[in-house]
Amino acid sequence: MARRGHPTGPTGPVVARALTILDCFTAERRALRLSQLATISGMPLSTAHRIVGELVAWGALERAEDGTYRIGLRLWELGSLAPRGQGLRERALPFLEDLSQITRENVQLAVREGTEVVFVERIAGTGAVPVLTRVGGRFALTATGVGLVLLAHAPVEVQDEVLGGHIERYTELTVTDPARLRAMLADVRTNGFSISDRQVTTDSLSVGAPVHDHRGQVVAAVSLVVRHGSVSAHALAPLVRTSARAISRALVD
Repeated sequence: MARRGHPTGPTGPVVARALTILDCFTAERRALRLSQLATISGMPLSTAHRIVGELVAWGALERAEDGTYRIGLRLWELGSLAPRGQGLRERALPFLEDLSQITRENVQLAVREGTEVVFVERIAGTGAVPVLTRVGGRFALTATGVGLVLLAHAPVEVQDEVLGGHIERYTELTVTDPARLRAMLADVRTNGFSISDRQVTTDSLSVGAPVHDHRGQVVAAVSLVVRHGSVSAHALAPLVRTSARAISRALVD
């Protein structure tokens, strides 16, 4: 999974260094010691100590009893104000829950940020196939059902950047050939839905559909992720497209 670069590096202004410290945390690195933060960020220990202290005082970081640092609730409070995240999620959630109750499968809502997918909501169905995604997590645009939808409707320059760069392979069936991907994106635009068949894990099938705003622009994508072989993609497509259209109407109202 791609990671964003540091804002300006360890010798930049105070704000940039604070962001560099925060960027050290990932889904795999949720708790870090001061020495680890200094090493990962490339800062001198004394500088990291000062920046971390300021972040703790503000509430962006919290210090646990074992001496490690974690992301603080103040950042969560601010993140909840992001209109593309919380506002979209609140409008979409009733329809995502309906889709989840009907299918008992994984339901996901995502937006595009740059050349990556950011997951805004995920509802795990009872006994549904495990997925690698999480709320707030990022993923490649080329592999998931939501990613293919968002890439298909992205500006041409974004498509060129993604397809002209390194394309991550997750399974033997992951499509990494740019020409094949362009054909898949054309199909998404023509058919109104995407199919990601065992591209992320060998036991999953994802079907995605676009969510439009009041201008008709694609601002998000919704998907169902089911166990491969349990149901056909074309049987799922009407359900996903109906939910996507309902969310689109909710954004306009």
